Amino acid sequence: MFTFSDLVKKLSLQLEIYDSQEAESLVSWLLEHHLGLRRVDMMRLVEEKDLLEKLFEDLNRLKLGEPIQYILGKAPFYGREFLVNSSTLIPRNETEELVHLILKENKAIGLKVLDIGTGTGCIPISLALEMNRPEMYGLDVSKDVLTIAAKNAKMLHASVTFLACNILEENPEVNDLDILVSNPPYIPEKGKSEMHQNVLDFEPGLALFVPDNDPLLFYKVIAAQGKRLLKAGGKIYFEIHEDFGTQVISLLEKQGYSEVRLLKDLNEKDRIVVGKWELGS
Repeated sequence: MFTFSDLVKKLSLQLEIYDSQEAESLVSWLLEHHLGLRRVDMMRLVEEKDLLEKLFEDLNRLKLGEPIQYILGKAPFYGREFLVNSSTLIPRNETEELVHLILKENKAIGLKVLDIGTGTGCIPISLALEMNRPEMYGLDVSKDVLTIAAKNAKMLHASVTFLACNILEENPEVNDLDILVSNPPYIPEKGKSEMHQNVLDFEPGLALFVPDNDPLLFYKVIAAQGKRLLKAGGKIYFEIHEDFGTQVISLLEKQGYSEVRLLKDLNEKDRIVVGKWELGS
């Protein structure tokens, strides 16, 4: 069995300027300082066989490039932790900026909001917990993903109705929306060569990639749906690929949206497009 003494001896071998006993004492002291545990606590901790086996199993998963969020089964987003698994996209900082913008611009009570491609539910759950008594919906094509989203809502005590729907083929059964928001798949297939391998190997391609010959596929469909789903004066919020800002603006304007804006993220990359639907459904 691997013991605390084994760990101390292994580390102390690197302190060649001290004799072995003093080196081991110094290592024990250092571990106590950084881990905040007494020697007796560390001895008990390290000698827990099951705990050690899980620790080294997780280290091996890290070595293979698996994202730590999947290993831990959770990821931070907008001040909270969300359950994640291999079916869900890991929530990104850029999406936090999208949520923050929506909250900043929409202070009214009882707004009706739909998130298309909800994934972990991080967008509608965060909005549900931060807005003033909203009516919140999250939609996704994957039932496995919706199971995780529902667990997150329950865990975080958020009121969100989740719906199974393939937005490319079906019409959502929600209307008179004040806000339609989506962070849809937007990375062209050719973009795979520029992505980190752990994203390609572990995160769901269904939530990431679109055909090279139709990179605005989801924006076109969702914008068209928005004309039916939004009430007069309702807003549409998109997270976008940094290379397609002007194209998404043009798409919304051609569809009849007004006050269309393109906003940059904290890294000064085009990231969010906002528009308003004036005509009503």
